[in-house]
Amino acid sequence: MPDSRTHRGAHSDDTRWFGAEAMPLLRQAAGDYAWLLDHGYAPGSSLKLVGDRYELNKRQRVALARATGSDAQSHDRRRRELRCEQLCGRTLLVDGFNVLVTVEAALGGGIVLVGRDGCYRDLASMHGTYRRVAETATALQLAGESLAELDVACCRWYFDSPVSNSGRLKSLALQIAAENNWNWQVELDANPDRRLIEAAHPVASADSAVLDQCGNWFNLARYIVRRHVPQAWIVSFASSESGGTP
Repeated sequence: MPDSRTHRGAHSDDTRWFGAEAMPLLRQAAGDYAWLLDHGYAPGSSLKLVGDRYELNKRQRVALARATGSDAQSHDRRRRELRCEQLCGRTLLVDGFNVLVTVEAALGGGIVLVGRDGCYRDLASMHGTYRRVAETATALQLAGESLAELDVACCRWYFDSPVSNSGRLKSLALQIAAENNWNWQVELDANPDRRLIEAAHPVASADSAVLDQCGNWFNLARYIVRRHVPQAWIVSFASSESGGTP
């Protein structure tokens, strides 16, 4: 069935599954899941064990997996995370779909997860297909305004070329950049993760595979949402963020 969504909004039952009453149990489950990962247990079997113990549904398990890594991973990622002032005058490489979809979800009323590592992540799934939504242009605009605030000298966006509609998204990003005189480069790549991992410049991503192997990185989705989307529905697995329903 074709994807006819016009927003990356919330599931009809998300208020119940991720509301204030559900979060203490989910955070407890996240702690157990992180403990298993820290002790060398496989992610898949650990997620099943914890999910079954706490009787989590599929969407809650997806959230748990995206928001939770081992404590060792979280500490290592935070050690390499750049502060805002450290981006001044530098080139930043952006994991395009990873950042954009999270901002779209925040604008569209969807859940924004705050991981134990502090990263902002969405619950959307693309499955090889990207569909522009009502918030796409606004999300790109807010990203550009944020990068300008951070005084980034050059932004290089990477989008997965095998994902459908990536070419159209590239054209839109370049159009918005030209209208605002932003120094953007937009590239389609068959394997953006590899480019980001091997980059000499700092990267912006919340992809666990990228974060665990890249050099320095910046939490761009978090910056954009905190500064420009105050109405976002934040569901936090980190102690420093507030959670609950919108």
